[in-house]
Amino acid sequence: MKKFLSFQNTAPLLIMFAAVLWAFDGIILRPTLYTLPVALVVFIEHLLGFLVVLLLVGPELKNIRKLSFADWGAFGWVALFGGALGTMFITKALFFVGFVNLSIVVLIQKLQPVFALLMAWLVLRERLPKRFWLWALLGIVAAYFVTFAQLVPNFGTGDKTTFAALLALGAAFSWGSSTVFGKRALEQVSYQLGTLIRFGLTAVIMLALVGINNEFSQLASVTSAQWQTFALIVITSGAAAMLIYYYGLKRVKASESTMYELAFPLSAIVLEMLVHQKFLSWTQWLGAAVLLFAMYKISTLKH
Repeated sequence: MKKFLSFQNTAPLLIMFAAVLWAFDGIILRPTLYTLPVALVVFIEHLLGFLVVLLLVGPELKNIRKLSFADWGAFGWVALFGGALGTMFITKALFFVGFVNLSIVVLIQKLQPVFALLMAWLVLRERLPKRFWLWALLGIVAAYFVTFAQLVPNFGTGDKTTFAALLALGAAFSWGSSTVFGKRALEQVSYQLGTLIRFGLTAVIMLALVGINNEFSQLASVTSAQWQTFALIVITSGAAAMLIYYYGLKRVKASESTMYELAFPLSAIVLEMLVHQKFLSWTQWLGAAVLLFAMYKISTLKH
């Protein structure tokens, strides 16, 4: 029993719990913010998350001095792609398809193991097993089945599912690569300090983008209900989930983490059915099953 309850063995459970919180965000919380500019949404959630985590870090701030140029480069990648671009992509995608199955976007986003290993191949020159290409192709075909219930794109009715799927692919690349660089970034710091740096750098990036787009005037249009949503995001799927996730990521391999994160789309499908009574067609169910199986196989490849 003690072995089962050890920190090492609870790490996968914590990653899966964080993934469930992200599903709660995508299906329940984030769609309620659709009236706001995407960049402003991402800025507010990261700024609030940074301030909350700052209260928890305290004396560990001095350890920032230990970070090398390469460490900052890894955090910079995570902040730009995992924090800024990835979150904007998935937020915009969810706003696009607010009137259809939100779980479609979440499922497409789970192609991220493909991009994680491709990044390791292109940037780190790691060799890819031959079977990777088979499973990656199968996952991409399955993603097509998930996206289009009738198996063909529908551009004539204003259906934005295709565009949402492309944005979800962008999120998959952003978060897939960030899993690799996030593991590297956490080598020299605690998970608490790593979370603080990630949220702080992302907030700075988004501050610049919101300023360039002149979106600060939109702060006056944020309703009290939406501020409550932002607060919920911080204490559930935002800073809290990232603290939980980074705690687990420090204790497992990046490839294993990607596998545990499959709890994200599975939870999203269930929440979508329970809360919004929206169901996938039989072809989308088939595609979802094949997609998740292919991503599981990729996550277990030795490389």
